[in-house]
Amino acid sequence: MKKVTLLGFIVALLFCSKISFAQTTEKHLDKPFIQDFSVKYTLEDQTVILKNAAADHNGYIQILSSKGLLRPRNGQFLFPGTLVTDRQDRPTSDKHISSIATFQDQLVYLDDKAVFSNAWAGKLFVKHALPGANILTVGKDFGFLISDGKVLKLISNSTVAWEGSLAGESVKEIKFDAKSNLYWILGAASIQVFSPDKKQLTKVMDGTTFTCLAPVAGKVFVGTKDGYLELDAKTQKQLGGIHQKMPWTEITSANEVNGELWFGSTYGAMMLRADGKFNYFASKRWLPSDTIVSITKGPEHSVLVLTNGGMAQISFKSMTLEEKAMYYEKQVRDRHIRLGFNATISGMTNGDVTTGSLENSDNDGLWTTMYLAGETFRYAVTKSDEALQYVRESLDAIERLYTINPLHNGFPSRSFERAGYNKTSEPWRATEDPEWDWKSTTSSDEAIGHIFACGAIAELVPDPALKKQAITIIDTLMSHVVTNDFYMIDWNGQPT
Repeated sequence: MKKVTLLGFIVALLFCSKISFAQTTEKHLDKPFIQDFSVKYTLEDQTVILKNAAADHNGYIQILSSKGLLRPRNGQFLFPGTLVTDRQDRPTSDKHISSIATFQDQLVYLDDKAVFSNAWAGKLFVKHALPGANILTVGKDFGFLISDGKVLKLISNSTVAWEGSLAGESVKEIKFDAKSNLYWILGAASIQVFSPDKKQLTKVMDGTTFTCLAPVAGKVFVGTKDGYLELDAKTQKQLGGIHQKMPWTEITSANEVNGELWFGSTYGAMMLRADGKFNYFASKRWLPSDTIVSITKGPEHSVLVLTNGGMAQISFKSMTLEEKAMYYEKQVRDRHIRLGFNATISGMTNGDVTTGSLENSDNDGLWTTMYLAGETFRYAVTKSDEALQYVRESLDAIERLYTINPLHNGFPSRSFERAGYNKTSEPWRATEDPEWDWKSTTSSDEAIGHIFACGAIAELVPDPALKKQAITIIDTLMSHVVTNDFYMIDWNGQPT
């Protein structure tokens, strides 16, 4: 490294003239906010058909599939888990479960013989004599309306209290409206309501394009193949026309979750906001696949979005900006540190970090200086010993960009790596040590990153050794630039 010269330092200061790290008396109060994020669970067996999901008050999640009950395994944010066979309670999973639901935040099951639960000491077990039953909807006071798609049966007081049908029309879905104590039934060609008090079915409207329904706050929202309708739950009359101003109009499911109305579609999930607009959750950031099967309540105010390719648990967590930053800090340390660089990881399968590898990139220097500046600001605010250690490690990596190449004239390498692990030979050069290669063609944006981070360290970090190290890097780079008529000159004597 070169000795610090006044000219180099002055030029560096001019280079950074629009950057100010001066202390200020203004303070930011880091108030908590709600952060949404998704944990995804993929299917190991892609031939499995997912049907619906439910969670109890213990946070136990079960998914009903064409091959029995499944449960999620090992998922984290940005580290997908999988859906696997649920073996925890074999007397339950060995039954021919055809539907699952919750009542009083306890899991309730429907099989070919009965409605039953393992809650309440297992006392809920009501035989229904409807072997093909596959629709289960929970009402009031341990009341349940079930169907096999043709016959409807009301279970009340542990007995079958009523039996009927939609007069030859198949049953597609049943939802319960607790406010009016009515079951809303979606048929193949109509919407009807059933009163458990009067034991009476009443047709509300005809239609063959309806795909789902959801009673919410005095209304019933009806999904269609091209938007949704609103009905007044009390008068059972339609309110206005069809709503089509939404991210995607081919609706597959609808449900009220934690006081919010959610729609599933053939292209993602949507939450209707109070202002009439939508929060849209689609693509791999949020979902294993975009075709939504069902949306239900999950543990700790989360939402379980079941798709044809797996399940997403979308969480809404209160956190501060510092807490969010520290999450990403941990992720950087777990995944991205290579020789002190904040490095790229590639070759992952479905976001699984254990299937990828750390690799060098053209921007090892730039991404590392952005991280280095962030740790510098963190130290300036918190005086964290951990942040200071990370400053040391990454600054050493930046410093070695200058010393590892054989030019020794202040030109920084793009990156360096052990010999034999470099994908392309064109920008890579041998060092004086056969263990290492260095990468040439360093661009000006890399250099700007060096100046930015080292300028922050020089001004905000009181440690004399780190301050001197940062200033020396600034002087080394700027002396090279000034000496070469404000160009960066590569190994071949040509400007980059």
